[in-house]
Parts: sequence; structure tokens; C-alpha cells
Amino acid sequence: MAIGATTGEPEPSETLRVFGSVVKAFRKRAGLTQEQLAEALGYSVDMISSIEQGRRMPQPDFVDATERELDAVGMLSVMLPHVVRRPGLASRFRQWALLETEAMSLYTYECRVAPGLLQTEAYARAVVLDVPPLPTNDELNQRLAARLERQELLSTDRTPPCAFSFIIEEAIFLRRTGGDAVTRELLDHILRVSRENWNVEVQVVPVQQPVHSGLDGPMQLLETPDHTWHAYAEGQETEVMISAAKSISVLHQRYAKLRSQALTPEDSVRLLERLRGAL
Repeated sequence: MAIGATTGEPEPSETLRVFGSVVKAFRKRAGLTQEQLAEALGYSVDMISSIEQGRRMPQPDFVDATERELDAVGMLSVMLPHVVRRPGLASRFRQWALLETEAMSLYTYECRVAPGLLQTEAYARAVVLDVPPLPTNDELNQRLAARLERQELLSTDRTPPCAFSFIIEEAIFLRRTGGDAVTRELLDHILRVSRENWNVEVQVVPVQQPVHSGLDGPMQLLETPDHTWHAYAEGQETEVMISAAKSISVLHQRYAKLRSQALTPEDSVRLLERLRGAL
């Protein structure tokens, strides 16, 4: 998500706590301890405790199993789309953010700003402040904190690590959003991530590229643990989650073409290094 490109209201931070309280209430109504519920569901006691205390993001599989076990009449499923880990994620983005936490693969093409998962705090701040309406100081801090937290998804400590592919337009760096110092830091950060995170592949589309399959705009493709694919796209005051197989197929074709039209990961690193050296 382009952090400055959405203006939805942030979800209140108490959503996780409220969800956990509802799970706890249904568990007690069923006369079960946390240990008994954990055994029935096949999860750890720590998982149950963390969710009830609002410290852990509930996943769809957990919600489905818990509703069946506790006879929760669909209430948890109704609540789930409204749950986010912390303030700062626009409400219309929260469903995609939930899928990201368990994704096996995540492909991102961006032509407007650096992908959120690769942004620095200074770059994210510049993007937020560039796009009206201007946020309050609290809103700004919430959005920045949420952006930095999402970047934990890049970690190779996940089991298994998510495989990331980023295709980024060279023009994004030439624009120098936030100024030269911010752009230098951004380039250094992306170069460091591409070198240190073996699960991250970065490709750059050069400015001069006569054949281009991404002219319809940015897109993201995501693979879930059960190998289902979803897509997400957003623009001016619009956003859409895509799950229809035919549409996903079309986007896969476009992304595959873009991969062949962009520079190789090795050549992309060399281009980013040249851009960094020119600043």
C-alpha cells in the first residue's frame, strides 16, 4: 500500500483487544479453560492466551475452528475484517494486511512510490505529507508506526519465509520524493534489503522501456498457505480486492511479462547503485 495514497480512517487500536475479549467470553460460556480449548483446536495455549489478550493477530483458520468449537454463531467471522494489529492501517486496507501476515508469496509492481514494505521512515513521512488531506500529528505517527511494523513481514525468521518479488519503476527514484538525502537513504535501504534478505527479489523497470505490461497501474498478487491467490490494487480514492480466478490469471500474465521486461535482479542492483552514486 502506498502509505500516502489512502485516506481511510485508521481502525481503532482496541480492535484486537475487543476480539480477544469476545473469544474469551465464548470460551467461558462453553465452560472451557484455555488449555482445553487449545487441545480441542490443536493450537498452543500461548496462542489462545495471546489472542484473548489482544497481543496476536487472529488468522482465518483459527477463527473458523474456534467458531465451530465454541458455537459462536458466526460472530468472530463478522468481526475479523475489522481487526488490525495497531492503529495506522487504513480500514479499507486491513483485509489485505491480514492476508499478508500468512502469505507464502507476495508480488508487487509499483509505478508511483516505493512499495510500502521497502520504504524508510523518512520516505514514508514525505509521501504522507505530500498527499492531501494532511494528517494530524497523531495520524502521521500512527501511519508511520504501522508501516514500519508491516516490514517485519520481510523477515527470514518466518517459517517458511515469504517469497517477495518487487518490480519498481526507475522513475520513482528519479523523482527524489523528500529530497536527495531521503532518496539516498531509500536507495541504501533497498540495496541492503536485496542483499541481506534472500527471500526478497528486487527488479527495476528502466525509464526507457518501449514494451511495458504494467501500463494499467500498480498491482499486488498474494499466495496464501493453501495456495489460493488474491490480488489488490488501488488508485485515487479507490481500492479493490480481487479473487476471481480469471482476473487473477490476467494479472499473473501481466506480472510475468513485467518480470521479463524489467532488468534482472543483478542489473537492477547495479542501476540502483548508479542512481545512489549520482546523488
